[in-house]
Amino acid sequence: MNAVINMNAAPVRSVVEERAMRAPVIGRIRPGIKVLTAKARDLPGAVKLYDELCAAGESFDAIATALESRFRLKGALVPKNVPYFTCRRSDFTNPDVADEILRRYGEDRGDGLRLYRFPVMFAFNDWMANLPNQMAAWGTSGRKYFSEYGPDGTRYCKTYEKVERDPRAQRATRTFGGRTIILRRDDLIPDGVCDPGHCPEYQSRQCNLTASFIFAIPEIRGLGLIELPTNSIYVLQKAYSAMHTVTLAHGRLTGTRFWLSKRPFDITRINDAGDAVRQSQQLTVLDADIDIAALLDGADDPLPALAMANDAVALLEESATVVSLHGDAPKNTSLDAGLPENEADQVHEVKPGPASGLAHSGTSAHATQVAEDDPAITNAPTAAESLEDGLHRMSDLLQRLGLSAEDRKQSFRIYAHARYGRGWTDRAQDVGQMNARLETALTDRGALDHEIAQAAHAALFA
Repeated sequence: MNAVINMNAAPVRSVVEERAMRAPVIGRIRPGIKVLTAKARDLPGAVKLYDELCAAGESFDAIATALESRFRLKGALVPKNVPYFTCRRSDFTNPDVADEILRRYGEDRGDGLRLYRFPVMFAFNDWMANLPNQMAAWGTSGRKYFSEYGPDGTRYCKTYEKVERDPRAQRATRTFGGRTIILRRDDLIPDGVCDPGHCPEYQSRQCNLTASFIFAIPEIRGLGLIELPTNSIYVLQKAYSAMHTVTLAHGRLTGTRFWLSKRPFDITRINDAGDAVRQSQQLTVLDADIDIAALLDGADDPLPALAMANDAVALLEESATVVSLHGDAPKNTSLDAGLPENEADQVHEVKPGPASGLAHSGTSAHATQVAEDDPAITNAPTAAESLEDGLHRMSDLLQRLGLSAEDRKQSFRIYAHARYGRGWTDRAQDVGQMNARLETALTDRGALDHEIAQAAHAALFA
């Protein structure tokens, strides 16, 4: 799935310009690896062939095809969760680009040269162009069903119109400009609305969330961008928040150097039996070197902060705004994880330390697809809520209370400064107290509005 480039509104001069232009992609970095199933490992010569093809830089699709052809085996490889990305020569139009990426940004941590963390720069200021995503069901001939949002904000299920047959020519009618996209309407989806909870394809794991980061890597040459797929709603949410934070801090996404890495998280998911299972998982993380707290806190004196009114508070408000859509990856299209395809209900980052380390998920013979599990985001506080979790919860509360409106951002900033003083966003206790006040305001907004107005008035006329 490639990002669509929004060109200017100049008159169309060619049939080429009639169609939306897509960002050129020159290669793909994978978020994980695939390994032999237990059954394949028992076959004589399978391990040797797998190792030889991996050393030659072949893609996992090519390796699977070779194994299945030689040993007449179906499903020879399964995804495995690892703390590094896979950058293979076969995944680039110019294989030397993969070697250059590893040479510049690869690290040897005792297991050869691996890509653990690398810088990226986005080509568009629209976050959806940098991280296109949708629900999609794939068949043997390509995409069968996919989601698109309508003007009313409803997520619809789309498909391709069946090509009519020309009775005179005794063949399918030729179409111009690609296949016609129509709203799906059948006995299973009569209203055409994409509702995973009632979608037979989603429930049978045929339709899942699919997304890709589209970016350039500094110092890497090539007439095009690089793609990194993901199937995790949690990764999508975090990246969305990071991009919005940078946009509000700098006014644009282009020109900012981000970093992609993998970080361990403890995930509680629901298995097929309906039981909660906790397991460690390596998830793709998008970061940028920005001091958010400094931007939020402003000056010691609220008066200069008022005079210099800016969008700093919006950083907090938007930093954890999420996409309210859960899903998994299409079969055999992503390698982000090493867990069965089940929706998660909690995700906790694993902090570095002797007790945590990097937990690797093993593979099993029955696993046919793995997905980065997606968390169910909640506003409920926990007994030992971290500062980061508190800020994320606050961002949602601020949005629900309407404090993201342009005329209320600065007033809330002054109110918070007057109530807790400089640097309050660095103190988990103050953030927790602010969240408690905001939650109370969900049932009595008038009292909070009065307090904010008083603080702004006092700052203005002090």
